[in-house]
Amino acid sequence: MQNVLVDGGSIRKLWIGESSKYREHLLRLDPESRRNRFGGAVSDEFIERFVELTLGLDAVIHGFFVDGVLRGAAELRPLGSGFANEAEAAFSIEKAWQSHGVGSELLKRTLLAARNRGIRLLHMSCLANNQRMQQLARKFDAELSFDFGSVVGEVEASYPTPMSMLRELMADGHGFATAVLDAQSRLLSAGGRR
Repeated sequence: MQNVLVDGGSIRKLWIGESSKYREHLLRLDPESRRNRFGGAVSDEFIERFVELTLGLDAVIHGFFVDGVLRGAAELRPLGSGFANEAEAAFSIEKAWQSHGVGSELLKRTLLAARNRGIRLLHMSCLANNQRMQQLARKFDAELSFDFGSVVGEVEASYPTPMSMLRELMADGHGFATAVLDAQSRLLSAGGRR
């Protein structure tokens, strides 16, 4: 279940030691993409603190990688504690990779992760002028409601099945192997330049 997308990119889960990749990705977002991701203008310092906090929570983050560089991300964050049945999804895609199907693929992976964690209702909030996010929500049959300058899309997830669990397990195994091979090839390349 390794999705190959535009420019040889692929989607996989971010692992615990990849916080710097997530931080660097969020810091590279252009002002409009950053505003769309966070619902307003945020500073670099805010992003630094946000990444530290996010990776300490029960968030599941899937990333879109091109040549080992994180260019897009989808965050699934349970709402409440314990066995939450609702979660929030948030997306960030760098400008050059927008409108190439990256958001759709990230949302598919996020819906699978939500389903397998017993999440029944997935909330996706965006600014009222964020047409891309609204189109993505409609594509997956989200019910959209407008609220004080923002839009909230809600998508219901199916119940987990043995097959959906296996799909995520296979994707995670493949994604982990890809991450290890990518790190190894970068180490070998760096060693050859000495």
